[in-house]
Amino acid sequence: MPKKKIDKKEIISSLQKHKTDVGSSEVQVGILTERIKYLTTHFSTNKKDKHSNMGLSKLITRRKKLLEYMSKKEPSIYRKVLEQLGLRK
Repeated sequence: MPKKKIDKKEIISSLQKHKTDVGSSEVQVGILTERIKYLTTHFSTNKKDKHSNMGLSKLITRRKKLLEYMSKKEPSIYRKVLEQLGLRK
């Protein structure tokens, strides 16, 4: 299975608040989600890769904390991001 590079520019452009926004919570959650999706497909062929498994759990924890922050701070944007990324159906 060839490695598919994550297209950060596409993710940033779809979730950014304004033209120069590259670090808002929405953008960070989008990038983390793509990295998590990539790593889960990576584990289908590399079952014994324990180091990447630790990295995956750290990414999931970071995304969870960002989503909790967004749900408290901006609930409407939180729901929009969940719908756009296909999380928590």
